[in-house]
Amino acid sequence: MPVKTLPQPDETTCGPTCLHTIYSYWGKTERLESIIARTRKLENSGGTFAVFLACDALRNGFQATIYTYNLNVFDPTWFAAGVDIADRLRQQRELKRELRLQHATDGYLEFLRLGGQLRLTDLSQALIHGLLRRGLPILTGLSSTFLYRAAREYGPDDIPDDVRGIPAGHFVVIAGYNREKRTVLVADPYGPYQEYWINIDRVLGAVLLGIVTHDANLLVIHSRLRANEQAEA
Repeated sequence: MPVKTLPQPDETTCGPTCLHTIYSYWGKTERLESIIARTRKLENSGGTFAVFLACDALRNGFQATIYTYNLNVFDPTWFAAGVDIADRLRQQRELKRELRLQHATDGYLEFLRLGGQLRLTDLSQALIHGLLRRGLPILTGLSSTFLYRAAREYGPDDIPDDVRGIPAGHFVVIAGYNREKRTVLVADPYGPYQEYWINIDRVLGAVLLGIVTHDANLLVIHSRLRANEQAEA
């Protein structure tokens, strides 16, 4: 899949850099600095959530679907037919005051109001392959600690520290799949190499462990024109 990822400018801008990659794939030309400037940031950490990236895409005329595995935010029973997820999020917000959950809830309420779609389905090779086969790159919020097998990070400068450190989150784009080798092509804005192939099981595990940093999701962004073409096919 023809995606090109720029290096992220600093430690906290992997999210908007990946969003820039997706926009470029769909032919939207925009400076990375502009996307970074308007991306909602989390207090203290300076990072962001995938849902804030999805809201930016929706405001710019794209469609967005989030496949979530974050049980800190969503109860699985909310995805049954007839359940008003926005209402359940508002009720939960009144009872759980943890700051990151509050920020995530605000983002998801806006996401739903803007027309975003939420899905709860098994995270599998078949799901990844199916999305990529349709020409849909996948922006994912995952655990970089697990993906890289790196030391956990400590302090405001994210210093590697295997004892005092805590797990770190990250954003990458999944852009290809090799069924025979069971690997996926990862477009990664961090580090010296912006593209590499890696075992799909490692990536799926990293996605699920993204729950530690309040992500654990797949974000699929596509143009409304593409959606209309698929509906007519």
